[in-house]
Amino acid sequence: MIRDSEKTIPLIYTEGEAFNQAVCQSGPVQPVFNSTDDDWEHDYDDGLAVEEDQPKVKPPKQYKVIVVNDDYTPMEFVVQVLMMFFGMDNAKATRVMMSVHTKGKGICGIYSHEIAETKVDQVNEYSRMNQHPLMCIMEEA
Repeated sequence: MIRDSEKTIPLIYTEGEAFNQAVCQSGPVQPVFNSTDDDWEHDYDDGLAVEEDQPKVKPPKQYKVIVVNDDYTPMEFVVQVLMMFFGMDNAKATRVMMSVHTKGKGICGIYSHEIAETKVDQVNEYSRMNQHPLMCIMEEA
């Protein structure tokens, strides 16, 4: 029974209906919810603007790929290697080759560690395949 200050309403439950679907003599009883009490409707931010923290990512270290001079590798082969593996045109490859010849080494490019390591391996392997002692190394920029 539901007791009100004015009257008492008897509740009748029928078999097969859910417990919360009560039927009274005057019709079905609907539960009443106060929407202001619902927790899922609150934002809980109290009007504060929240900005997501951006991850702090350092740029990768850069490495210079350097060709080292030797007395046996022909200049034409060095130019060919520079054009083939570093995408230089003939004029730039010739300038770098002359730097290798006069100064003992020449910078072919600056790359991230993995790319620099790959280029060094490619040049050294290609030189060995062609029976030249040309050396390519990498140094931190």
